[in-house]
Amino acid sequence: MGLLSGGAAVILKSFVHSIQHWIERYSYEDFFLVIFFPLVGIAFTVLLINTIWKHSFKKGSAEITYAITKKSSQLPLSHTYSHIITSAITVGFGGSTGLESPMVSTGSAIGSNVARAFRLSYKEKTILLACGASAGIAAAFNSPIAGVLFAIEVLLADISAAAFIPLIVAAATGALLAKIILAEGVLLTFTLVSPFDHHNTHYYLLLGLLSGFVALYYARSFDYIHDLMKKIKSTWIRVLIGGVLLAGLVLFFPSLLGEGYESIKSLSNLNTKTIFDRSIVANWVNSEYAVLLFLSLVVLLKSVAAAITIGSGGNGGSFGPSLFMGAYLGFVFARLLNMMLGTDIPEVNFALVGMAGMLSGVFYAPLTAIFLIAEITGGYGLIIPLMMVSAMSLAVANYFQPKSMEGKKLAKLLNASIDDRDQYLLSRLDLSQLIETNFLTIKPTENLEALRKTIAVSTRNTFAVVNDAEELVGIIQLDDVRQIIFSADATETLVKDLMNIPAGELTLQDNLQTALKKFDTTGLWNLPVVDKKRYVGFISKSSLLARYRNELIRSA
Repeated sequence: MGLLSGGAAVILKSFVHSIQHWIERYSYEDFFLVIFFPLVGIAFTVLLINTIWKHSFKKGSAEITYAITKKSSQLPLSHTYSHIITSAITVGFGGSTGLESPMVSTGSAIGSNVARAFRLSYKEKTILLACGASAGIAAAFNSPIAGVLFAIEVLLADISAAAFIPLIVAAATGALLAKIILAEGVLLTFTLVSPFDHHNTHYYLLLGLLSGFVALYYARSFDYIHDLMKKIKSTWIRVLIGGVLLAGLVLFFPSLLGEGYESIKSLSNLNTKTIFDRSIVANWVNSEYAVLLFLSLVVLLKSVAAAITIGSGGNGGSFGPSLFMGAYLGFVFARLLNMMLGTDIPEVNFALVGMAGMLSGVFYAPLTAIFLIAEITGGYGLIIPLMMVSAMSLAVANYFQPKSMEGKKLAKLLNASIDDRDQYLLSRLDLSQLIETNFLTIKPTENLEALRKTIAVSTRNTFAVVNDAEELVGIIQLDDVRQIIFSADATETLVKDLMNIPAGELTLQDNLQTALKKFDTTGLWNLPVVDKKRYVGFISKSSLLARYRNELIRSA
């Protein structure tokens, strides 16, 4: 999984880097041409989606969690490559969004479809899906721990200790592959210069508070603008409007072009001039306060640009924009304090910690945020402020908005709260552990006498009728044959004349939520389980409910 999903992430990063390298030759000579490249990228993306993948194309981690909960962890095969192509075109041509969400979608789809190919159980398929997502994030940032934690915090709210091993192996493999293949300049890495100074603790806490409110602003402004874009009925008018709006934003704020990670690196080098030197208002940015105003506007407008990009039809996610806004926010906050109070707090450190604060406040994934920044800085010198800022940001965001952006999307998809304990637990119980195999079988060509002997040694009232290939062809209930079982005239009656076709059956790929629905629709208390039509056993409704009750007690 690590090789496949990590390889997909490497391909995506390389694809985008190649497109951007081609575009760079226009960057200075023909910048007025460059600002319309996002329109081209979005239009091409929409054309591909509408002509090739259509309704099977889904975006965001909420769709993955929905598949885990409602679709037995099954994702479309097309997702193993469609997100690579569309997001590379969108972001490569300057769409103001991130690549991490498409990487997660691609890795998850690879894991899901590999599991389906090997006909693994629902639980195993879910773990492989999460392994793919973990490897994707790990490869994107060369951060294996963050990859594991992202899979746990965002996709797998309930996980056993045994699942950590494949997650860790997949993430480590993905990160190693990226480190070997990708050039250092492609990865987002920093060298920590200034150590943590505990005298700045109160400033870090203020940054955490501010990050929480800016994360709320991002979530609400993104949703508002995204919904406005979706109200435009015509697909191509929506693309045109979105592309023109992006062109206008990039004309004033060039750093909104693409992921923006290069401008984050400029901030880390304290080089702010490269961020606005191509702007049409560059001549007016001629003082320190003008620079801060410019950077502050970039913070506020990044969510607008991301929402326009995705809302008009581009493919990408909020992971990258969150890091972008956090870096700018932390830098502006630190420089403003230095200018107004005469302090000497490290602006680069605050930019890095701000990235963690925004990521935590947007995705409600504080551990991912903490360890991601720790890993891309090459150590744990900032672990204390990272923890403080991430926790503070999450507390603020969660207080005003109990669900994350993806959590709200998932709730809409489920048409119910994601905190629904019944739905949550049923989606994660392993069906294979409930299969009972002490139901006796009989051949359809055997007679009533053979059935009578089978009943005599059985402890169950249900019997599976299987052919010579051990395929399930019918079911006999004791109550259905009770009237003739001891009839001398019916001794030679064949089983195939007495059996009933099952009203429903389950496969090893189904989850228990699916099983419960089939129990309700069929009215049966025992459902047969098959694997490629071969009989495996039965699952009883009483056992399922008993297991659910035990899980509810255990998780209370």
